[in-house]
Amino acid sequence: MNHVLIVDDEAEIRRSLEEILREEGYAVASVGTAAEAVAETRDAVYDVLLLDIWLPDRDGLEVLAELSTLDAESRPEIIVISGHATIETAVRATKLGAFDFLEKPLTLDRTLILVKNAMEARRLRSENLEFRRQLSQGARITGQSIQARALRQQITLMAPTNGRVLIYGESGSGKELIARAIHAESLRKDRVFVELNCAAIPEDFIESELFGYRHGAVPGGPPEKRGTFERANGGTLFLDEVGDMSLKTQSKVLRALDEQRFVPVGAAQPISVDTRVIAATNKDLEEEIARGNFREDFFYRLNVIPFYVPPLRDRREDIPLLVREFLRGFGREYGRPRIEISDEAIELLRQYHWPGNVRELRNVIERVLILNPQAQRIERRHLPMLVHRAAARGGDFDTLQKAREAYEREYILRKIDDCNGNMSRAAETLGLERSHLYRKMKALGIGIREPS
Repeated sequence: MNHVLIVDDEAEIRRSLEEILREEGYAVASVGTAAEAVAETRDAVYDVLLLDIWLPDRDGLEVLAELSTLDAESRPEIIVISGHATIETAVRATKLGAFDFLEKPLTLDRTLILVKNAMEARRLRSENLEFRRQLSQGARITGQSIQARALRQQITLMAPTNGRVLIYGESGSGKELIARAIHAESLRKDRVFVELNCAAIPEDFIESELFGYRHGAVPGGPPEKRGTFERANGGTLFLDEVGDMSLKTQSKVLRALDEQRFVPVGAAQPISVDTRVIAATNKDLEEEIARGNFREDFFYRLNVIPFYVPPLRDRREDIPLLVREFLRGFGREYGRPRIEISDEAIELLRQYHWPGNVRELRNVIERVLILNPQAQRIERRHLPMLVHRAAARGGDFDTLQKAREAYEREYILRKIDDCNGNMSRAAETLGLERSHLYRKMKALGIGIREPS
């Protein structure tokens, strides 16, 4: 519910406003002095505050100035009320942070409209704060490996500059996360972060996506469209998979980088921007240059600050931390806040080679939680067959028993695959009772979907 605090020394005005606003569905409280108003805002969070300038114990504008210093999460939108309004007073109130100004005698329609608009402004501010908080949390580099610590150190050193960044790494290794972390620690952190996946945009449309267009230059589209360069003005533009950009588009982006201006498709005049560009690729761009697929001058413009994101298999010691982070995140999302994981399951995850890198690990953890809705602790048997199979093929066994179990595990998994997951048919093929097969799988640590 939306909360309103009325601060006015006239009891009749407080009473009238309370009745009107409660009828509109607001939760309302009222006080008659500045001291009570300050105390009330310390004890509770209000969305909108209706503040009279003339108070018996203190000037209302002084109260406005004090409340404007509250942190963004606690600060209400303040509508100033006065029966002796002047333009000078209204201007001063606005400079001190007032949302708007109401003159006495109050009119019902204007009062309700201003309160509604102030509520919307407060909601948007709260959403923006939450978005920034999530963005900041989502940009953390998790891990204590040498590689993770080196990445964090490099980001801290390079982020505050305006230098262009080129991030190298395999698919799923976390290149976008690095780009967001750089933006979050940069001087542009309070401005927009705009992403464009160059591999996902057809060649015929990538120029209009980058630079926008004017006056219906693109048939079937809206009359005008702002491109990513323009939208990222003052902030950061992340060009993901830049190695898939055509030579023609590379030439135009190169010019935009050099001049910090460009001409939208169909426009007559150029647009100047101040945009920091971060690019990423999973290709060897020097090889692409040798093949004639990538411009050498474009490469040098982008490669001012190179970052290399190691694959997950090269920093396996970070897997336990990543797994527990994903468990916390998905646990909150699915209403299961306290999900644990066994050491045996963690060890099995460490043995897997993760060709899809961190993205694959994240997907595996989400899949395990979805398929085992009653499990409060993730065990080795809950993990997918792919992970078991990879571990079984490792071949590094210190006892004959472990080697035998690995062979049995691989053999059973292969038969289940051959039967497309049909457990009854797999048991028949293996010459076992279905219940015996389940017991065998549990003993070998093979994941099975448990009944809800």
